[in-house]
Amino acid sequence: MQTFTRIPISITFIRSITLTAVCTLGLSLSVHAQNQRPLEEIRMDSAISNHKILYFGKGDEPDNDSTSVMIQKFYEDQFRHFQDPLAPYFLFLSKDSKLAMGIGGCVRMRGYFDWGGAIPSSGFAPYLIPMQKNPAKKRQLGSTPAGTALFFRVLGRNKTLGDYQVYIEANFNGYEVRDFRLKKAYASINDWTFGYTNSTFSDPSAQPPTVDPSGPNSKIGATSVLIRWLHRLPKGFSVAVSAEMPSDQIETVPEQIEKVSQYIPDIAAFMQYGWGESNHIRLSAIYRSLPYRDLLMGKNHNKTGFGIQGSTIFRPFYSITVYGCLNGGKGYGSLGGDWLMGAYDLVADPDKPGKLYAPFCYGGYAGIQYNFTPMIFASATFGGARYAPRHDVAPDQYKQGLYMAANVFWFLTPRISCAMEFDLGRRMNFNGDTAWARRLGAFVSFSF
Repeated sequence: MQTFTRIPISITFIRSITLTAVCTLGLSLSVHAQNQRPLEEIRMDSAISNHKILYFGKGDEPDNDSTSVMIQKFYEDQFRHFQDPLAPYFLFLSKDSKLAMGIGGCVRMRGYFDWGGAIPSSGFAPYLIPMQKNPAKKRQLGSTPAGTALFFRVLGRNKTLGDYQVYIEANFNGYEVRDFRLKKAYASINDWTFGYTNSTFSDPSAQPPTVDPSGPNSKIGATSVLIRWLHRLPKGFSVAVSAEMPSDQIETVPEQIEKVSQYIPDIAAFMQYGWGESNHIRLSAIYRSLPYRDLLMGKNHNKTGFGIQGSTIFRPFYSITVYGCLNGGKGYGSLGGDWLMGAYDLVADPDKPGKLYAPFCYGGYAGIQYNFTPMIFASATFGGARYAPRHDVAPDQYKQGLYMAANVFWFLTPRISCAMEFDLGRRMNFNGDTAWARRLGAFVSFSF
């Protein structure tokens, strides 16, 4: 049996990622004064200019600068992910430039081939790597429309309300099922956001581009119904705090432990410093209340969970983008990554029947992207996730996973892209057994 104390290799791995991120950040700040504009930002400019505008209302048509400013607001999102759809090709814009609306989306098709052992999912998650080789499942060819989406967005400015927006998005999920589901539905008025959207604890823009719909196995990708206050301060600083509807995954034991209905919201917050068009460093945190019922004593209990995350995206040179993230905590496993596959928010205490505790988890990733041109880039990502309970667990339980991805993206036009990727993953159990998985993936995408 192996215990929580055996983690020196994982700590060394985390320290090396931290040192690399700090050194690269120092380099970024020293060369930021360069006059060359990042190629990735030039690519986004081509997308912003690729529209057909339908004007309505009274008066003359607005000038190009006013139109560009309104279109650019479609991309001003602290929680925008690389794979989020572009602004609609056809846009309705009022002639006073105070209201814009559009219906858009994207069509994506992914194909993948596994060999040497197939993962039973279209998402490449090291947690799901089979530990026992099955001769009948040595290879697998699959496809998925994960990422195909439709959305509706309204942006406007009112004398009484100020800036506001309404956003609805639905898409196909990425885990074998091809049903169409709501992904986001929220409204914002100035600093306030209400509805179903990304958790304040997440940082989608700091997640590197991947063909794999799952992405790094330590990323936080939670969405929930929330109320969020996000305020921009002077000199590039931003702060946010939110109350979010809770959703936990806890271990239950027949005749000993059962779940209890949630009644206390998660509280999440971040502080961020940003510079340039899309560079930032963010520190996030979340507090969680995790209830359960001890059937042996006939009592309800509340355990405290928490998570802390540091994340960043920055461009040290005009052709390079760096992504990074480190997170850790107790009772936050259901918010994303490999931990989402198991009930790791609360687990049974073997020394105390009827009792649960919040185990420690941590992980991180680092990614780098190199743009050969504004429309062609390659990226590489390396990351890991670790489950570290304080008590001995079954030898065949998941202990840690490693995730690696290397890809090339080519934007044939601002709205049509294709990519190829090689994924490599490893799962290790507490008894020391390991298994590897390999995948070659490709996708094509059209945004409209």
